Amino acid sequence: MSEAGQKGQTAQRGKVLYFAYGSNMSSRRLQARVPSAEVYARAVLQGHQLRFHKHSLVDDSAKCDAYQTGNPDDLTRGVLFLFDAEEQAELDMCEGEGYKVVQVEVETEDGQRLEALTYLAVLLEPGLSPYPWYKRHVLEGAREHMLPAEYIAWIESVVTQEDRNRERCERELAIYR
Repeated sequence: MSEAGQKGQTAQRGKVLYFAYGSNMSSRRLQARVPSAEVYARAVLQGHQLRFHKHSLVDDSAKCDAYQTGNPDDLTRGVLFLFDAEEQAELDMCEGEGYKVVQVEVETEDGQRLEALTYLAVLLEPGLSPYPWYKRHVLEGAREHMLPAEYIAWIESVVTQEDRNRERCERELAIYR
């Protein structure tokens, strides 16, 4: 393991270093799931591309995936959070069956390479669209952590589908009120 990776492991003693790239980039959303979550740094995952193609079995819409392309020019931008290790089971449950938990190497803005936990999609359905409330979670996080303007603009351009379940929409967006 590299020296930076060892530093990341040391910083994690009793904590999980987590790379969020989708709706969990929103601190409010993540802290509703794992209350101890605190921002560590912005980071990029090389060779992966943000896509809205993970099929949610819960609400039949698209969720985010950091799709592994293998192309070093593809970057998924996101946020590193630290949270208490005992809360990981709750996050695993929230993420559900459509994701697998993996360790990835990310790079922070200051060039530090760290090993972090993330979730990659296993149930893919290209052509499926997210609900507007889900896209808003992603945008809230991207804006909150000041990701590059062109990255935010790309997220804004993602087409959504109407969520006919108004109660779910209200419940999801209540954290921003």
